[in-house]
Amino acid sequence: MSYLFLFFSIVTEVTATLLLKASNGWEKWWLGMGSIFFYSLASLFLAFVLKNMNVGMTYAIWSGVGIALVCAASVFIWQQKFDVYAICGVALIFMGTALITIKSSVFEH
Repeated sequence: MSYLFLFFSIVTEVTATLLLKASNGWEKWWLGMGSIFFYSLASLFLAFVLKNMNVGMTYAIWSGVGIALVCAASVFIWQQKFDVYAICGVALIFMGTALITIKSSVFEH
């Protein structure tokens, strides 16, 4: 169940971040308000996850996957361009997150 809540937390956090960018510095205030709503949901889901999972591992997965998804979405939504260094950096974040998730002994308590 923890991973389901973690999934929802990641999706809502990524949605919030994309809405914040789309608000254009709060010029489109309704998108900014949507961002606050989704950040609140992400925090709620993350709180449920932290009842059963180690905080370090949870945060590594949450932030790593979130960064990768925001970067990928920005390519499609805003046509952001990535150079080889940005791609390698995101790949390293992904590999680090996978390493912690698969091999770390600090899992659930």
